[in-house]
Amino acid sequence: MENKRVESASRLAVGQRNYRRARDRALARLAQAYPDQYKELMEEEKERDALENKKWNHLSDSPFYGVDYDPPSKASASTTAPRQDHQQGNDGGEA
Repeated sequence: MENKRVESASRLAVGQRNYRRARDRALARLAQAYPDQYKELMEEEKERDALENKKWNHLSDSPFYGVDYDPPSKASASTTAPRQDHQQGNDGGEA
């Protein structure tokens, strides 16, 4: 009995996740196809939410907004010297 409940819940969760993914992809495609209408609708929703005192999280409020991240390249990572704190106490296996 319990196994059937888990399987049923799992199927429901997967179905909901797939629906959200499909919906998000469709919304992205519509936003790209009709950018002006999308912006207008977003402004309308923003105004409605402001009337209901619902806060919007803006990207510019994020501490990561505008931070350029430059991941280290493989060449620079391999040429850097090992950290000394990791090497302390290591005498090449001698006791």
